Amino acid sequence: MSSKILFVDDEPNVLEAYQRNLRKRFVIETATSGELGLGLISQRGPYAVVVADMQMPAMNGVEFLIQAQRRAPDSVRLMLTGNADQQTAVEAVNQGHVYQFLNKPCPPDLLAQALDGAIRQYQLITAERELLEKTLNGSINMLTGILASAEPHSFGRGERLRDYMRAFASSLNMTQTWELELAAMLSQIGYVTVPPKVLEKKRLGHGITAAEENVLARIPEIGARLLANIPRLEAVARIVLYQNKNYDGSGFPSDSVAADEIPIGSRILRILSDLAELEASGLATSKALERMQTRSGCYDPQVLDSTFACFDVYLSAPTFAKVSSKSITLKELRIGQTLTSNVETNDGVLIVCARTKVSQMTLEKLRNFDQIQGIRQPIHVESDL
Repeated sequence: MSSKILFVDDEPNVLEAYQRNLRKRFVIETATSGELGLGLISQRGPYAVVVADMQMPAMNGVEFLIQAQRRAPDSVRLMLTGNADQQTAVEAVNQGHVYQFLNKPCPPDLLAQALDGAIRQYQLITAERELLEKTLNGSINMLTGILASAEPHSFGRGERLRDYMRAFASSLNMTQTWELELAAMLSQIGYVTVPPKVLEKKRLGHGITAAEENVLARIPEIGARLLANIPRLEAVARIVLYQNKNYDGSGFPSDSVAADEIPIGSRILRILSDLAELEASGLATSKALERMQTRSGCYDPQVLDSTFACFDVYLSAPTFAKVSSKSITLKELRIGQTLTSNVETNDGVLIVCARTKVSQMTLEKLRNFDQIQGIRQPIHVESDL
């Protein structure tokens, strides 16, 4: 974890004094302008603490700290200035998100005390973020592993929707798309709660009861509830909840949310999900999209138009092209390899879908099935070549 400190001041003698008085206790780097300071943040960061003088030419301290906060949001920012008016302090705290405001000249012992507090604050911030990220990643891996193990058909569908969502976002040059991709991948998580016989009846086109139909209709709600209590997945849960909502407000859930009030991720997912279903029935992509155009009130018209443009360009791209594969035995299968065909028991029961990336849970599941029922081998995975 970084404990470096960056001082930015246009007076070299002041920077030399900081180095002389503080170098025995802290790792200090310096810059004589805001522009040089931003360059150091980009090239040599992260810094635990960034300290800026207010009065600098070209870019003052507040302007510099605003830019620094954008480039390194975790760094704790301090302001040093000889101009100790109230307005300067307000601007520094409100605009530059400054942790502490100090008058200049600041006694070395007082400055050292402030730096110690700022470093502790940085450690708290980064430790909390690391904990949240590990919790989030662990929760996501566990959920996808459970889905892959309990309902491989739904897991495979979720992976396809994630790939479609990634292509769609790329076609629109969208950034920060992890929530959209994750919502697509986990849109199927509610299926783990549905009795397998009900899902099998649905897939085979057999009649289902009103009670069974109600259970299937509530899958988005179930999925949303599973996701809602995981840190940082509140927005993902809302996308999953409204994934089957029609643009005119009809459909599930039966509330007043309609049109642009429906999360944009849900509106995209609604289209991509129906597209995948029509393709699975044998329709070509272009024909499927044409059929969807006739469904009045179901889709956001602008999103549907964007889907036409996206799939004309991206679904023929290498992302979905065939990949070379090799045949291996179960003993040779390793975590991280990607399956290129379904894995089934000797009597034809699907265990894991093609395009699944092998996890520890997947590997253990295959080994257990092989011991009890036997699985068809060889197994086909993406080639390393």
